[in-house]
Amino acid sequence: MGLKTSFEHWAIDAPLVGLVLGLSVVGVAMIYSAGQLEVPSAITVGIWKKQLAWLLLSLVAFAAVVRIPLRWFEWAAYPAYAFAVALLGLTLAIGSGAGTAQGVRSWLGIGGLHFQPAEFAKLATILALARVLAARQEPPATLRELVPAFTLVAVPLGLVVLQPDLGTALVFVAILFTALYWAGTPVTLLVLLASPGVGLILSFDARVFGAYVVVLALFLYLHRYRLYLLEMVAVVLANLAAGTIAEPLWNSLEPYQRARLLVFLDPAADPRGAGWHLIQSKVAIGSGGLLGKGFTLGTQKRYAFLPEQHTDFIFSVVGEEFGFLGTLVTLLLFAFLLRRLVRTAELAPDPFAALVVFGIFGAWLAHVVINVGMTIGFLPITGLPLPFLSYGGSFLLMSFVALATAVRVGTED
Repeated sequence: MGLKTSFEHWAIDAPLVGLVLGLSVVGVAMIYSAGQLEVPSAITVGIWKKQLAWLLLSLVAFAAVVRIPLRWFEWAAYPAYAFAVALLGLTLAIGSGAGTAQGVRSWLGIGGLHFQPAEFAKLATILALARVLAARQEPPATLRELVPAFTLVAVPLGLVVLQPDLGTALVFVAILFTALYWAGTPVTLLVLLASPGVGLILSFDARVFGAYVVVLALFLYLHRYRLYLLEMVAVVLANLAAGTIAEPLWNSLEPYQRARLLVFLDPAADPRGAGWHLIQSKVAIGSGGLLGKGFTLGTQKRYAFLPEQHTDFIFSVVGEEFGFLGTLVTLLLFAFLLRRLVRTAELAPDPFAALVVFGIFGAWLAHVVINVGMTIGFLPITGLPLPFLSYGGSFLLMSFVALATAVRVGTED
């Protein structure tokens, strides 16, 4: 198959595993750099040691999971999904913010450790979604045939939104659409499935929303031969409903979430408040120039102007200390990593295995695009970490479990 490299009694995709391990080691180094401040912070001092400990635990988990037969993943898909949904419900009931924004309930505490159940729920949802779609004899051809897959993702997505964690919710959306795409769903159906979300965004202006509804109606008319009348009516009603709930949904957001969306359009509107994150991130990346200021020498970081520099804005630290070339190399490494996952999916032994790997691809792609996009001002700040580079124990652990799952697919005969 071209992906297998013998190592003792088992096989691994050496380039894929080596790349992830390299990124993780660089992540520990960047987290160490993020803690080098003029005035030491209790949050960041020594935090790299915790990340290193999580990395070692993740390697143990990887070594264990990569030996599990592929059929076991398929068998465990539904039980794992049910357990993940239960954990998310428990998180809403007794969870905590673990140092995040007030009112957010994303973490469960076990002794002195905190774990984010949404990270496990991502992989569990990928497995369950792969099993549902792989069981089909033909690709979905109507919107009604997308209902089981949509419902499967909507449950954990809704529970994550209630935490509220909008960044992670977007990852579940990416998982759904990438899995449906790989399952052969026509692009037309994917566009219609996404249309209520587009309508929700465009409903900020009545004239823009009205024009959008007209365009949508024209689109439905031109594709009427591919759709049932009931489906066309349902799409229009869903978009009108999205426009109707836009204002109540906006009012239900936490104040800091509304502020993040507003300053995305104009950071200067609140430069010392909600716009501070984005402004300082862009300053840090821009000040790095071509080659950067050097490891641990970033001034925006060192004087703590850059917020959440060990988690959400670790890419800004890379840009300030290693410059344009450092960020370019980082993005190229992620591109190679994602391409390797696609290659593994292409060579997978069956549809279920391929869908699992492509679902992991969708989740990691969403993390990279959203995290990098928010640090440079292309996307609103949502608080989503960068895979293998940002600090986060449960995220790193589940990323290595996902990696082991993908590697197992690549070594299956």
